[in-house]
Amino acid sequence: MSYISQISKGIDFIEENLFRDFNLHEVTTAAGMSHWHFQRIFVALTGETLKGYVRARRLSSAMKALLQTEKRIIEIAVEAGYESQESFTRAFQNYFNMTPGEFRKTQKYHLFVEKIRLNEEYLKHISKNISMEPNIIHMPSRWFVGMHTAFYGLESEKNNMAEKLRELWQKFLPPMDGIPHRIEGVGYGLIQQREDRSGQLDYFSAVEVSKVTDLPENMTSVFIPEQCYARFLHRGDVKNINHTVNYIYSSWMLNSNYQHSYGIDIEEYGEKYHPTSRDSEVFYLIPINEFS
Repeated sequence: MSYISQISKGIDFIEENLFRDFNLHEVTTAAGMSHWHFQRIFVALTGETLKGYVRARRLSSAMKALLQTEKRIIEIAVEAGYESQESFTRAFQNYFNMTPGEFRKTQKYHLFVEKIRLNEEYLKHISKNISMEPNIIHMPSRWFVGMHTAFYGLESEKNNMAEKLRELWQKFLPPMDGIPHRIEGVGYGLIQQREDRSGQLDYFSAVEVSKVTDLPENMTSVFIPEQCYARFLHRGDVKNINHTVNYIYSSWMLNSNYQHSYGIDIEEYGEKYHPTSRDSEVFYLIPINEFS
């Protein structure tokens, strides 16, 4: 099954249960995908979070109900998943810049763009078939030592990635050279989904080591088993690396014969990396298996 088909199954679940109180993990379970990876592909494709899409679809349906039925606003609010008319009114006003009552009085539905319902045809359209290809490499098992933080990524409305990762690297760089058995020349960012259901990701600022002995204070070790990786080059300012990651998740993965293995993503900062140069080079690696 392709990623397009899996994302479509998740979207179909949303539509079939739009007015039921469901959690986002039910969506990704219906799609048969990891919660993080479904959301990561979704935000790369659409530019919005899964939670934001569900809210917008419910508000769009509420718009129709306001104009096409005589239901009370509180009834429409409850059907749209809101606990009170006040919370529904607040969300509606934030989204459409007027209250539900004011909207009902306008009788001008055409002034508002209805939130599009995504479907498989649309997903295929927006997954651009760009020809940029990675190097597929077989990576032996490796050990890393570094510092850890948890963060909310782009797929979350709580996104605090830039702040948390900047703080971590600032903390890690001074003691980095003193790590025992460090393999010189390259720094790494390691990203993986947390085992809990908090919606956060784990990130490690790390270096590779030839063996793990005494860990420096506030540091931890990470083992990455033998695995195939797709290795992509990002050239330019590292603050724009999410453009490369979005391409990987929204285009390359959806048009390749590979799927994410749900292992650890890797940022690789080598000799050609420079924090401010337009010629800076960083590699982003994702662990892959062939679709069965």
